[in-house]
Amino acid sequence: MTATETIVAGSAATRRSRRRVEPIYYLFLLPSLVLFTLAITVPGIVGIFFSFTDSIGIGSWNFIGLTNYIALFSDPAILQSYLFTFGFATATVIVVNVVAFLLAVGLTSRIRFRTGLRTIFVIPMVISGIIIAYVFNFLFSNSVPSLGQATGIGWLQESLLANPDLAWVAIVIVTAWQAIPGTLLIYIAGLLSVPGDVYEAADIDGANKRQQLLRITVPLVAGYVVINVILGFKNFLNAYDVIVGLTNGGPGTATRSIAMSIIFGFNSGDYAYQMANATIFFLVAVLISILQLSLTRGRKVFR
Repeated sequence: MTATETIVAGSAATRRSRRRVEPIYYLFLLPSLVLFTLAITVPGIVGIFFSFTDSIGIGSWNFIGLTNYIALFSDPAILQSYLFTFGFATATVIVVNVVAFLLAVGLTSRIRFRTGLRTIFVIPMVISGIIIAYVFNFLFSNSVPSLGQATGIGWLQESLLANPDLAWVAIVIVTAWQAIPGTLLIYIAGLLSVPGDVYEAADIDGANKRQQLLRITVPLVAGYVVINVILGFKNFLNAYDVIVGLTNGGPGTATRSIAMSIIFGFNSGDYAYQMANATIFFLVAVLISILQLSLTRGRKVFR
């Protein structure tokens, strides 16, 4: 055998060995796969099946086809929950990313006590959402109206949570307060990955801080912005605990999210109908995930 044939044969053997997966790996994968299938996949398939029935969750049921799905698109309460959820998620994503990015810029600049300040700013991240909601519920119901009366500001003299037109603002504020720390950490990581030589070159060229921010920092951390926006939007679509603690979907149904509609429907015996709602919601989440993959595939988001 010539040297060339030996090299080719060795390369082929190496490729085969790399493609071959040791059976022990499948053995370790099996428990997780079984648990995931039993806890997630099977209940999901069963739920989708029952969305085509008139089941109330227990007892007998009849197959009714697409009736539940057709009814969903003509139900004002369901349409309102989707409108509120998507509007709330969009507003919260904007607030969270703008505030987190500006804080990240400040906390990565040459200021004193920046390490201690980073620690303080991430504290809301470790507090339960329902606890945060109850604390802010007290503030919006008592402290803020007292402040409004003391300052003579009319719209602050009553609780924001009791105002159908402003309750969503309170929910955005509280949700953003809890979500900013996680987004902040990602932006800090992105800003710290930008080489310092780039800013030194910009200084030599006479660029001021604003120009450096807009023309250097923002383009170089654009990948982190994409990740934060998409992940944040998906998380905010599932909003539940903060809304329950603040308004419980009120006043009326003005702040009822999709997740709340589904859970309230399950508790009231409207199982099959809300399972159809959950299926539609699942498909929406899948489409958003596909969008995320299409935007990040092949890009070096984290440099």
